[in-house]
Amino acid sequence: MTGNEGRDVDAPPLTYAAAGVDIAAGEKAVELIKAHVRSTFRPEVVGDFGGFGGLFSLGKLTHRNPLLVASTDGVGTKSLIARLTHRYDTIGIDLVGTADDIAAQGAEPLFFLDYISVGKLVPEMIDDLVSGMAEGCRRAGFALIGGEMSEHPDAMVPDDFDLVGFAVGVVERDKVLPRGVRAGDRIVGIESPGLRCNGYSLARRALLDRAGRSLDEPAWKGAASTLGDELLRPSVIYAPALGAVRRHAEVHAFVHVTGGGIPGNLVRVLPHGCDGVIHRGRWEEPRIFAEVQAAGDVADDEMTQVFNLGLGMLAVVAAQDSERAIDAARAAGHDAWLVGEVTPGRGEVHLTRA
Repeated sequence: MTGNEGRDVDAPPLTYAAAGVDIAAGEKAVELIKAHVRSTFRPEVVGDFGGFGGLFSLGKLTHRNPLLVASTDGVGTKSLIARLTHRYDTIGIDLVGTADDIAAQGAEPLFFLDYISVGKLVPEMIDDLVSGMAEGCRRAGFALIGGEMSEHPDAMVPDDFDLVGFAVGVVERDKVLPRGVRAGDRIVGIESPGLRCNGYSLARRALLDRAGRSLDEPAWKGAASTLGDELLRPSVIYAPALGAVRRHAEVHAFVHVTGGGIPGNLVRVLPHGCDGVIHRGRWEEPRIFAEVQAAGDVADDEMTQVFNLGLGMLAVVAAQDSERAIDAARAAGHDAWLVGEVTPGRGEVHLTRA
């Protein structure tokens, strides 16, 4: 038996590009994103773009007893809406928005890393994705110090992609949240104009599959935006506003309203012996939620457990500081309302109609 048996002797030699991985496209993408990445650098960043790892100095920070806070997350199936519309310039903002998990524990954002997997690496698409990440990082205060682009032919279709982010922040040990939540506290809700990155599997099934809606049609009768516009509305970046609220009010907890909705996340900060009560009707719920509910005939309880219903962040504050917290959030550019309170109870969350 020779080594040539079973091989097409007329076939050209295999290359990595022929197998579906284009190194040259990757190198072009790196060149395109350099300026985006450098635009996020903070004074603590050591070195420049292109090293094997990102370097970040803690020496210039003034924390006396610091704790590092880390989180990782992805954009979920919102990526499918970006793929269907061929719009990739905002979903990177969504990725950074998931890192508000660390701000919810009272941390100052430090640095961010990303992982981009694609079926076929198109430099211009990577440029759009990273430009959105850079915009999100500038809003939040993160330095984007590293990342990875991975081309997965055969495992992913050519125009498929996924985004994952890794974030690190710092907080003084004695300022970690939640801390001191008690009956009598007030709950301030901070607006989210859209779905952020949660509930998209249900939203897609309801709007696109069951109702047969097109992403190019008006989001609802008389809307100036398309359904695609509404579903791609980028996430609010809350970190700067949370810092402002902490400077002006006695904050006992922040609640990042992600998967699980308001009840599934508010319960995470309640101590034994306390309930959280949220009064729906004290804020205007964005129209997109009603569209999803009607299209899928989704039960009200299901909506509250899947979607944020227009509140992407809650602040649990001392009773006397609720107005100061609202004013601070609004001064930072986000509408906010007094939406509830902490009461004696058994660690449960109750949503009522105001």
